[in-house]
Order: sequence, then C-alpha cells, then structure tokens
Amino acid sequence: MVHEPSTVVIVPGLRGDVPEHWQTILADRLPRVSVVDSFQRDKRDLTGRIADLQLAVDAIDGPVTIVAHSAGCLVTAHWARLTPTPVRAALLATPPDLARPLPPEYPTLGELRESGWLPVPTERLPFPSIVAGSSNDPLGEEVLVRATAANWGSHFVDVGAVGHLNPAAGYGDWQLAEPLLEALDAIVLAGARDADGALPPLS
Repeated sequence: MVHEPSTVVIVPGLRGDVPEHWQTILADRLPRVSVVDSFQRDKRDLTGRIADLQLAVDAIDGPVTIVAHSAGCLVTAHWARLTPTPVRAALLATPPDLARPLPPEYPTLGELRESGWLPVPTERLPFPSIVAGSSNDPLGEEVLVRATAANWGSHFVDVGAVGHLNPAAGYGDWQLAEPLLEALDAIVLAGARDADGALPPLS
C-alpha cells in the first residue's frame, strides 16, 4: 500500500507570527504545510483556537500530521477530545504543565481555568504522538510533562536543555524537528498507535 505523504498542520502557542520561530522556519522548508492562524487571538481564547485548528484540518484533502508547540499542544489535546476528525499523528513540543503561575505576559491560571484550558486533558490521544520535552523548560517541569505524555499515550523524547524551545531560548532553527517527524512517520507505518511500541532511532 502506498503511504501518502501528510500535510503538516502547524499549531502555534500563545505567540505572534514570529519569523525566527522554529515552527515558522520548519513551515518554510516543508512541501505540504498549513499554519493555523491564531496569532491575533486573545491568549485566553481556547475556543477560538480550537475552531482555527478545525478549520485548517478541514481544508486539507489527505492525511494530516500536527506539529504543535507550547500551548498549541494543549489546543491539540482539547481539540482531540471534541472532534471525530481523524489525523495521522502529532509532534507535540514542550507543552506547558500549567501547574504554577505563568510569566506576566501570559494569562493567570484563574483566567486559563475560566477559559477552559484547565484542567489539562488526561485522555489518551486517538492518534500516535511524540511529546518532545525539555530538561530545563521554565513553563513545563519535566516530570509533569512526562506524566502528561503518559496520559496521552505519547512517546516521550527528552530533547535536552532547550528551555521552552522558543527564540528566547535560542530557537530559531530546531534541527530535531524533521528527524522527529520521520520517527513519527515510522511509528505510523509500523502501526504502533502509542508509547507501548519502540520509538524508531532518530536520523
């Protein structure tokens, strides 16, 4: 059976349209890509972000692989609970744990709870996924991110001391993004839906 290539859907976190962000750089390199346009939304607006993701996925004819960063990982998890729309897989990079107050430029935990972000979904995702976790993420304690990955049925990959994997931490081009997408594709081909299977080696 021919393995049809995916269109990658980029799900940003609570940021603007930043040219030097690794998701922007990755999108410029990929042949089939759609960027979810939530950049102008209020940071508290989870419902709107879920609708934006649904709109992006609905516009694609063929398989979809999600690449989410930061709060975009939480948008993806909330969206997956609400939609029967199938996607092939997801790469979820440095999700925040929302277990402690965020920096001043972000909403308060109370505001996030009122907007539906909290509690963080604990349901198993209905598609294969990799959670890429940082060992020194100021917004996501590694032990909590590992627990979230386990709840989601995701492979957890420790990508090292990359902070929150954003321009403030020096990223920029993230060289592991495409090898992780290749590993995710290998998981799909092998039929390993969740973290019970072995993660293929990164090239």
